[in-house]
Amino acid sequence: MAEDLESQQSLSVKQARNLANTTKSVPQTASVTPRWFMQMLPWMNLEGGTFRVNRRKTVVRSGNKIPIIVQNGVASLSGPQLKGITLFSDCEDAQLEVLAAKFKSENVAMGQPVLNKGDPADKFYILAEGKVTVWDTGEQGAKVRLAMLSDGDYIGEIGLLRGIDRTAHVEAMTPCVFLALSRADFLDAMETTPGLRERIEAGVARREEMNRATNEHGEMAVRVTTSADGEEAIQGVHIDYEEVPREYPLSSMQSIVRIHTRIADLYNTPYNQVQQQLRLTVADMKERQEWEMINNPDFGLLANVAPSMRIPTRYGPPTPDDLDELLALVWKEPAFFLAHPKAIAAFGRECTRRGVPPPTVTMFGSNFLTWRGYPLLPCDKLLVDGKSKPFRSSGKTNILLVRVGADKQGVVGLHKTGLAGEQMPGLSVRLMGINDKAIAEYLVTLYFSLAVMTEDAVGCLENVEVGNYYDYR
Repeated sequence: MAEDLESQQSLSVKQARNLANTTKSVPQTASVTPRWFMQMLPWMNLEGGTFRVNRRKTVVRSGNKIPIIVQNGVASLSGPQLKGITLFSDCEDAQLEVLAAKFKSENVAMGQPVLNKGDPADKFYILAEGKVTVWDTGEQGAKVRLAMLSDGDYIGEIGLLRGIDRTAHVEAMTPCVFLALSRADFLDAMETTPGLRERIEAGVARREEMNRATNEHGEMAVRVTTSADGEEAIQGVHIDYEEVPREYPLSSMQSIVRIHTRIADLYNTPYNQVQQQLRLTVADMKERQEWEMINNPDFGLLANVAPSMRIPTRYGPPTPDDLDELLALVWKEPAFFLAHPKAIAAFGRECTRRGVPPPTVTMFGSNFLTWRGYPLLPCDKLLVDGKSKPFRSSGKTNILLVRVGADKQGVVGLHKTGLAGEQMPGLSVRLMGINDKAIAEYLVTLYFSLAVMTEDAVGCLENVEVGNYYDYR
């Protein structure tokens, strides 16, 4: 020890630090993200806490997808599920149970034809699991894709009533499970089930009449008179509104931050302890707010994508063709794509494979990939296999394309401003008091919601696979 003291020629670092100040950072947290979705979203202030979206009345709505349960490769359904099909929507549950019992589960291998153009329409199909492509031959003899169908879609319901031939080819792109109803079984049910024929035929006739009187969105068409000369009678018109419009009440998110007054008094330099506790709490609440605005089962963006605005990927990974299809759905002034970072990486790999690297754009001081000029915003609130931060790169997710702004009939964020103790729009912090243990309590409140003005404001690319890689060696 004495030799060590003799060899030391200056004050040690360990001893010197006892007299030195330490420069400290504020508390860091890995849970915070840039929340670009919320930054890109226009916000509306609600005076009364509720936002009502008035829309033009829709007379004819497109049929919904039919969710089917598949167990061990065999599909089954119940009668009430058939109400989602336009042809059967007016039927009673008991009548539909008779029909449901006549459906048979069928399996089709990948690449095999499901039906061919010109064949008699002898079956009605519900696609329980898988993907099919509907195609025809173009004028030059090339194969032209007309549509792609996935889980819950159906084919050939009108052929049940009328003995018409198939108008296109349908081919399985993946292994598929169908529920099939033969025309013979359908006609037998029509004859033996009291009232079934009358309900179906009356419903079909009414819908055909309404289809002739409506526009492509199912709204009553405006009758106008076009004339170059003469004094033709001008047709009258009135436009109905929805009788029960959708209302979006603000949701509230609250938490109580507790801190002992001794801590706030004695340990408040260089950083204010109350402010740091509140900062971290607000950051977590804002993260949860973005999650709710995308995933909430009532007002969340995913839950409010119309069935007609949902499309599947063609092969699984997100390709430029898939994003082009999405742009064809949300073509009226779209603002941005929204996707999980792994989905954006998967799209980048598909672009690299095709030799079309997507350009980038700088926003908020960061670079974003773009497609056709529209940025792809990363957001980990779009889950992969139900997880926000998956450990593995495999799994499926969704990619959204969004139009924003009330003036563009897009998506808008909703909040309430002018609150007591407001720290930022829609968020307030109020001192609740100090209890008998000298602990101060602060109430943190956040009011928010989200509204989709029209159905075509958001489109969804579903079942996007993010685990596909290529070996370029």
